[in-house]
Amino acid sequence: MSYKWRPCLLLMPALLLATADEAWKDKQIAEWSEADAKQVLSDSPWVKTVTPTLNRSANDGPRRSSGRGQGGGIGVGGVGISLPGIGGMGRRGGIGGPGAGGGYPRGGQTGGADDRGTTSITPPTLTLRWESALPVREAELKSRDTGAPTLDEDHYAIAVYGVPERMAPGISQSQANQLKKQASIKRDGKKDLKPSSVQVLQRDDGPVIVYLFPRNQEITKDDRRILFDVQIGRLQLAQSFYLEDMVYQGKREL
Repeated sequence: MSYKWRPCLLLMPALLLATADEAWKDKQIAEWSEADAKQVLSDSPWVKTVTPTLNRSANDGPRRSSGRGQGGGIGVGGVGISLPGIGGMGRRGGIGGPGAGGGYPRGGQTGGADDRGTTSITPPTLTLRWESALPVREAELKSRDTGAPTLDEDHYAIAVYGVPERMAPGISQSQANQLKKQASIKRDGKKDLKPSSVQVLQRDDGPVIVYLFPRNQEITKDDRRILFDVQIGRLQLAQSFYLEDMVYQGKREL
């Protein structure tokens, strides 16, 4: 009899561990520990870790032009931007998919020379965080994150962490406006949501780019999946968020 029960006993630690990893879900915010808060900020439905694709078609030197047509681009921090089209919304996840590893050095790049003698760059691992969601805001307070973005109640906010410092070294207003043009929230069968503004926060651990979308363009219960589509310098990504997962204490939090 003991032999037959052994497989079940082996599964129990894994089940208990999975429950412990999401303990914050069953607690009131006031009961969260610092470990709960860090879990919300690193591995929860409001946070995605992605490796963007790298657009190698743009020139290395800084350049600036208008429009989203083929061959167009601007310079952000000396890095050219090219603007290829984005296709339809894909499966759970996004372009590039979830990234492996734990971050990217500030201003760093890796790789060697390609067959044309130019330096190849490995895309950084980025973290996307739905900043305006109540659990995220409360987790930032609990973890004493004094550098968290300052927001108002009139906007949804999505922040991008891990952008190399060389790609966002004090972005000018005109460059911020261009970043705004190259971002959207896509929904199946509905008009894209465009950000009303973009903020670039300079922090000790590197720049944070915050996209603000007006809440008067409401994301409704019919929007089961949304796609955050953005281009920053040569970095392109399109990451899905699933609203059925973005729930705390029975209420959807955006």
